[in-house]
Amino acid sequence: MTYIAGQERPSTGCAFCRAPGLPRPDSLVVARGTLVYAVLNLYPYNPGHLLVCPYRHLADYTDLTVEETAELAVFTQTAMRVIRATSSAHGFNIGLNQGSVAGAGIAAHLHQHVVPRWGGDANFMPIVARTKILPQVLTETRDLLSSAWPAS
Repeated sequence: MTYIAGQERPSTGCAFCRAPGLPRPDSLVVARGTLVYAVLNLYPYNPGHLLVCPYRHLADYTDLTVEETAELAVFTQTAMRVIRATSSAHGFNIGLNQGSVAGAGIAAHLHQHVVPRWGGDANFMPIVARTKILPQVLTETRDLLSSAWPAS
């Protein structure tokens, strides 16, 4: 509701550049690598919806270095394993939205979505109330996934 009401929205800067530097109580970062990090989506499609982001501010997948591409792939695989282990996801939607016309909410900073899916995870709430019900507070989800993420 804070987002919808327009309160506490950062007025400047990139949310994905800011996220790794936030203090633990305010941060939704689950795991940190050398070149990329995993963070919970502030507006998730499903519980456990992670974003894998390079630390470097760039918009296009083709601008990633070979090393960034490799670590992004490893973090995506690890995210899938961790989510399966902690919440028994049945499947995943994984993808990059390149540019605002392709659906990227923050088009200026590349981020890959890792969205866990379960059989029957769609219900009437998105249709009737235009909202999704999430069974867990984001910081609790962060703590659960962070504790299950393997040490680098």
